[in-house]
This record gives sequence, structure tokens and C-alpha cells, in this order.
Amino acid sequence: MASSDTVHPVDAVPPAPRLIALGFQHVFVMYAGAIAVPLIIGRAAKLAPDQVALLINADLLACGIATLIQSFGLGRFAGIRLPVMMGCTFAAVGPMVAMANDPDLGLLAMFGSVIAAGVFTVIVAPFMSRLLPLFPPVVTGTVILIIGLSLMRIGINWAAGAAVDTLPGYGAPLNLAVAAFVLLVILAILRFGHGFLRNIAVLAGIVIGAVVTYAIGVMTFDKVAAAAWFGFVPPFHFGLPVFDPISVLTMCVIMVIVMIESTGMFLAVGDMVGKPVSQEELTRGLRADGLGTLIGGIFNTFPYTSFSQNVGLVGVTGVRSRFVCVVGGLILLAMGLVPKLGALVEAVPIFVLGGAGLVMFGMVAATGVRILAGVDYKTNPYNLYIVAISIGFGMIPTVAPKFFDALPDSLDPVTHSGIVLTAISAVVLNLVFNGWTTVAAAEEEARNTARSSEALH
Repeated sequence: MASSDTVHPVDAVPPAPRLIALGFQHVFVMYAGAIAVPLIIGRAAKLAPDQVALLINADLLACGIATLIQSFGLGRFAGIRLPVMMGCTFAAVGPMVAMANDPDLGLLAMFGSVIAAGVFTVIVAPFMSRLLPLFPPVVTGTVILIIGLSLMRIGINWAAGAAVDTLPGYGAPLNLAVAAFVLLVILAILRFGHGFLRNIAVLAGIVIGAVVTYAIGVMTFDKVAAAAWFGFVPPFHFGLPVFDPISVLTMCVIMVIVMIESTGMFLAVGDMVGKPVSQEELTRGLRADGLGTLIGGIFNTFPYTSFSQNVGLVGVTGVRSRFVCVVGGLILLAMGLVPKLGALVEAVPIFVLGGAGLVMFGMVAATGVRILAGVDYKTNPYNLYIVAISIGFGMIPTVAPKFFDALPDSLDPVTHSGIVLTAISAVVLNLVFNGWTTVAAAEEEARNTARSSEALH
């Protein structure tokens, strides 16, 4: 048995060259999703191109700060101290677009609601973490499986070359060919590579794919040349925030949903790295979500959550050090202050990321399957119903996007999130069939699951 003073792989610090390469790998994976929200909000608010660029820089800066808080930690107050990257949540996009388009509210009310929601999340985090017993392996495994299945749609759209199938060039043969090439490169490195090369298989695949697209004239550096070397992101650039009660309430409800999603992400990462998440750690992780959101509102940006795209990367590479994400956070900070660096990452075509996305997001789903494989179905057949019905609910937004269109738009953050639908269904069904467990029992069950995961590494 390992001694009590043995450093867990999560807390180990790899050599600097590896840290930097692995940090860039995480940044490449999350970049497209990280800048999507400021692009959507900026266009909805009809901002000038330079103002949209400022939103993107502010977002990258806030992403970096939130990632540092989450992965490095802020004393005993905040930060789950796992390999977690932070990015804007898409759950808040609908309400924020509505606020930005409302002449009586606008951006100032939107930023005010984000700041208030951040404070709210910091306050309620300890109460939300007490819900940890609601997430035994049958619930956790089901939620993580749906996280992976939901992300597959993103990866597939990346491979097709656009975020949605209505955009020009979607599914172009060249896009599919490059995505397939990147996928094959990653698989070849995973199969035949050794040591550090295997750890950066995704980054290597993306870089090689980018070189190929540049060679055939698809990828250019025009935006890199035009971008500024330095861009300061001032707080409250658009003016002092306005705290509209309805907008604040709406964003607080959104953050409750975000905390449910974050809980699933934290449990997934904890399982992947063999370090079970305790109630205290979950509190710190959710507080970091709140602090990131508060900082986002101050710096003219949006609510933050743990980025599910990066969860799969942990499973693919096997690198469990949280300091990789600390470096990723520092890189995001630099990108927020040096627009030219951000433009360099943005120059990589989205379909290059597609091949990587299929690998990473599939790994998240596979982690859920592995957890569910350890669930007792023989003596407790109710668990089969929990898994079956919850997966059915979770797949609704993916296979039937218009299923809930007749319901009020205010319910969209719930009805359009397969992760939230699955979590609600699995938690409720587990309570009905299996009852409430104690925090101690839940944490012991998590430790047993983590020991099984540790034996696989």
C-alpha cells in the first residue's frame, strides 16, 4: 500500500516543457466553445466588430482567471483542485440574448444579472454540495454517459465544419476528409506512440491537421497579422451594471442548473483521475463557478462552468495533473491580453478539431459505461429502470430538438439540456426506488469506485 505522504498524480507537477504542451492541448480543445458565447451575444446586441473583439478578449481573460481558481485553488475557500478548465456556459445564452435585445434591459442589466448570479452561487454552494448523496454510481454513471453522448453532437458538427448544419460548407468532403485524417493520426499515436508523445496525441493530431490545411491553402494567418499585440480589458467597459430583479432571478435559476451540470462534471473528472470528490471539495468547486461568474460580470462577460469538452481529454491522455490546467489557465490569460495569440489559435479550422472531438467525447461516454458496469442490477433490478428511463429523457434534446417547443421559453435551460433532464430523472427515480443515502455512505461508495478506477491506470 502506498504511504500516506505519496503525492497523488492529480497533485504531481510534470516538467515545464510537458506542462506547456499539455496546457496548449487543453486550450485548443476548448477554444471554439469558449469564444462561441461572446460571438453570439455580441452579434445579438448588434455591437461593432471591435466591441465583439473586446468581448472575446474579456471572455478569454475571465476563462483564465476562473480556471486558475478552479484547478489551483483559492485557499480553503474555492477550487476543486482537479484538472478542470472553465468556460462560458451555454445554458445562459437564451436568457442573455433576450436581455441584450430588450431596450429596457440591454447589456448593463445582463452584466448585472451575471454579477448577482455569481454572488448567489458562492452563497448557496455549501447547500448544493449537500446533495452529493443524490449521486450514487447509478446516477453518476448515467449522467456522465449522457454528457458524452450530448457532446458527440458537438464533435460531429466540428468534423462537418460548422456549429450547425444550416451554415455554408457544412459536411463538405474536404472537411470530413481532414477530420478523418486527424482522427487516424490521433489513433496511430495512441497505438504506436510512447511516453509523452501519447500524452499529447490530441495536440499532435490538431497540429498535424493544421499543417495539412495550411499546405492546401485552407488555413491562413491573415487574422493573426491583423490582430494587435496587446489589448487591455477594462472592467465595466460598457458602464456600471443594472440589477433588474427579474433578470437577476432568471440568471440565479440558470446557475442552479449550471451547478447540477458541474456536479456531474466534477464527479466524472474525479472518477477518471481516481480521486473521489468529497462534499467539501464539491463546495469549493461550485464556489469557483460562482467566483468565475462574478469575475465574468465585472469584466463584461458571462457565467462560467467546468468545460465538459476537456473532461474527455483527461480520459484520452491519461494525464491527471491539475497543474496542466493551471498552465492552460495562464495561457488563456495571455490570450486575453495578447489578441495576436488568440488569433493564432482561432486560425485552426474547426473541422481539424472534429477528429479530436470524436475521440475525447467518446471517452466521456465510455467512462459513464464503465461506472454503470459496476452497478448492481442482479439483486436490484430497479437500477435498470433508472438507467433506461433517464437515458431516454437525456436523449430528447439530441434526437428530437422540437419536442418541448410548445412549453414556455423560460423552461428552455432545462428542456434543452439532456444533462439536466438526465440528472433530474435519475435523481428522482433513484430516490423513489432506492431511497436516500447518507453523505458518509455516498463518499465511501465514491471511494470504492475510485479505487476501481485507480486499478485501471
